[in-house]
Amino acid sequence: MLQASIDDTEIEPGHIYEWRLVATRMRGGDGPSPARRVTGYNQVKHFTVAQHAHEADEDIPTYVATTFELPGAVDLGALESALLHFVRRHEVLRCIYRPLAGDLSGDPLGPDEVALKLVDVGRAGTADEVRAYLHEFFQGVDPLSWPLIVMGAVVRETSATVHFSWDHLVTDGLSNPLAVRDIATAYAAYARGEEPELPEAGSYLDFGREERQLNRTLSLEDGRLDHWKGFMARSGGFFPRFPLELGTEPGLFYPSVHETDALLTDAGTDALEARCREAGGKLFMGLLAAVGVSIRAEGGPDVYRALMPTNERGRGTYAHSVGWFINTMPVEFSVAEEEDFPRVLGNAREAIALQRRHSDVHFVKAWRLLAPAEYASMRYWPHAVNFFSYSDFRRSPGAEHHASWQPRLHVWLARHNGICLWLHRNDTGLHLNAAYVDTPQARRTKAGLVRRLTRTMENVVSSGAF
Repeated sequence: MLQASIDDTEIEPGHIYEWRLVATRMRGGDGPSPARRVTGYNQVKHFTVAQHAHEADEDIPTYVATTFELPGAVDLGALESALLHFVRRHEVLRCIYRPLAGDLSGDPLGPDEVALKLVDVGRAGTADEVRAYLHEFFQGVDPLSWPLIVMGAVVRETSATVHFSWDHLVTDGLSNPLAVRDIATAYAAYARGEEPELPEAGSYLDFGREERQLNRTLSLEDGRLDHWKGFMARSGGFFPRFPLELGTEPGLFYPSVHETDALLTDAGTDALEARCREAGGKLFMGLLAAVGVSIRAEGGPDVYRALMPTNERGRGTYAHSVGWFINTMPVEFSVAEEEDFPRVLGNAREAIALQRRHSDVHFVKAWRLLAPAEYASMRYWPHAVNFFSYSDFRRSPGAEHHASWQPRLHVWLARHNGICLWLHRNDTGLHLNAAYVDTPQARRTKAGLVRRLTRTMENVVSSGAF
């Protein structure tokens, strides 16, 4: 899977179909169903931010979308069955979300209470027409409106590009390769006249309940918050600032730039991983160290401080579930110029170990308690935040088929007040997808950081040193 803007993705023209999710039966009365449950912390904050933005007429359009390929002549009936199977399989996609006494609840429709409505859009004659259509179609999701997923396909005589867009309320980045695996596997089964066989997927609402139980008694005086409090004291606030200049003014949002850069080939990434093992760490620790050193070399501080998302699916009940299974934790370690690669990697390794010891505290709960003024504001990020993310899509379920499916992840934000850097690996190597403010300074800063990061990693590969 490659994470890239839809504007930089080449999709052959063809006939476009949409499948709209509809409810087949409305429950009697206005009351909730017995299956209604409170949601996870991430969903509550995301929904509340969207509500406030809508009321203030300050919406920021965004989407998380995916495209992938199905080779061969496509059976539309089998594809529709596969898409419906996917929605019925994952309860989080069938939920109707409603405010609940300052909280948020998910009221799931039953699998037999949803269906798909086919819409024949017509033919797109050029790749540019396909891109323009998809960019508009992908914006057809909103956290305040149901359904929270839209699906379709560009069909040709010998292949099809399947596409879907869903709101962040019901997905994280790792849900997208899971969805590709589910849909493509179900399609192949239905095309053969068989029923799909997929691993059991646990309910995201059940996960949310477990998450709340872990944090239910957390208070401002709880010792479990000491890790966050120490980090805040050293970083100057709950949200560590991105330390390089972006040319922005406080409180303003700017149009976003979305770019993907290839950093290392697959062989080069393997070589970097070998260097990380020699130094006693893992690849993602080496990447974290390289990012911290590169930011320092571009004018940043000797201590790298950032927020880092962590996947909480585990390998049990929720390993094959889609939803927002992400916690966000602080990470900090020295990247001082006099420290060599093994030392900085060791610093990163120790920081990750410390982070994991405190991962039972949820980011949103800590935010609410420790930064209440920022929590109550409309925007998720009060300023440009230093943020590190890494995904190895080669380890995703179904990755053995990625050469055929060619999955692509498209994350888009209309406006931004900072920069997001998503490092990710696939079968072709290491890549960086960035979304950042469209200012001349931010363009220079991002380009300089990419050059520095690439050079830093290449130096480690060639000599084992920064």
